[in-house]
Amino acid sequence: MRKPVVAGNWKMNGTQASVTALTNGVLTGVRSAPKVEVWVCPPYVYLSQVANALKGSAIKLGAQDLSDRAPGAYTGDICAEMLKDVGCHGVIIGHSERRAYHGETDAVVARKMVAAHAKGLIPMVCIGETREERENGSTEAVIGRQLDALMDADGGMRALQAAVIAYEPVWAIGTGLTASPEQAQAVHAFIRTRIATRNSALAAKIQILYGGSVKPDNAGELFAMDDIDGGLIGGASLKDSDFLAICEAANSRG
Repeated sequence: MRKPVVAGNWKMNGTQASVTALTNGVLTGVRSAPKVEVWVCPPYVYLSQVANALKGSAIKLGAQDLSDRAPGAYTGDICAEMLKDVGCHGVIIGHSERRAYHGETDAVVARKMVAAHAKGLIPMVCIGETREERENGSTEAVIGRQLDALMDADGGMRALQAAVIAYEPVWAIGTGLTASPEQAQAVHAFIRTRIATRNSALAAKIQILYGGSVKPDNAGELFAMDDIDGGLIGGASLKDSDFLAICEAANSRG
């Protein structure tokens, strides 16, 4: 059985004091979810602080983005080598907010996935459709295009072997709209089937997380679905009690 993963994406939130408090809260409570792989993904400026706090624990440190370039004259960018150096296990790639606000294309996301994998980071690659795309019936076309870009990239299938996929229905993030467990499961099943057209063994083992406003009160139903292997958690990851409740729901999966 695929091991559940629950990742907290702290986005652009936090101070040194609040990050310390949140990290300590997660560290204290995560023992109640021993069957779950837990990630925390703070902003860049707090990575070293959190890395030091996590030493000796099973919690994985993740970054929220990286450059697809090697070290060099790229002001403001952060490369894979730097993330490894401060203790990152993996990195979120292609989050819907990066695609929407920073113009990241499918090709850019694929290059970042390959760059992360080349330096030993686990890519957590986000895909998903907007409300307009959902309403006009093009969900599968959009998801298929995003997946194909990953699989067709030079080195893409090798990188995907080590990756985690996070399905983000963009229309269900911070909008008040929610995807039912059945809607989420249908897309997760489609993702697994699409990957199986290239590599059936990979499709069976790859962890596919749900990233559409997971909260303590809906996590259990979502994680009970056959193809949902955990969650990429945004707002609920900023409160340790909510995040830990979601981890416990994943721990009870199956």
